[in-house]
Amino acid sequence: MVIDSTFWVAISFIIFFGGLVYLKVPQKINVILEKLISDIKKEIDESEKLRTEAKLLLEEAQKKLDTAQSVSNEILEEAKKDSDKLVIELNDKFHKNSEIKKNLAETKIGQMKEAAIKEIKDASIKIAVDSVKKIITTSVDKSKLDTLFQKNLDETNEELKKINS
Repeated sequence: MVIDSTFWVAISFIIFFGGLVYLKVPQKINVILEKLISDIKKEIDESEKLRTEAKLLLEEAQKKLDTAQSVSNEILEEAKKDSDKLVIELNDKFHKNSEIKKNLAETKIGQMKEAAIKEIKDASIKIAVDSVKKIITTSVDKSKLDTLFQKNLDETNEELKKINS
């Protein structure tokens, strides 16, 4: 058998691997790899828990958002109803006030009409009395006139009292 460099390389290779096995390097590498694998598994489990918690927080936030939107919609609907009621009430008050003002105006017009009619009656009575007085003074003598005038004046005063009452 010829001992050449290939043989010595093979022998050194076997001795190297024998030393590695003797020093338990593959077991130490295996322990290190298992530790890395378990650390990675722990991180994966932790990230899975965080993802689950984040999902729960997202669902809770979504529920709160939905609740807030429904509450805001209810508030808006209530505000619309209140504003409609307010508009109706204000409209009713406006119509009632305008009706009251209309009635007051009609009452004032009626009073003014009655006052004008009374003034016209008073003026016409005064004119009639003056006319009768003038006619009597021109057609009858003074003594008859005074008697007639006094009689007519008394009758006119009584009639005026009846009309004014």
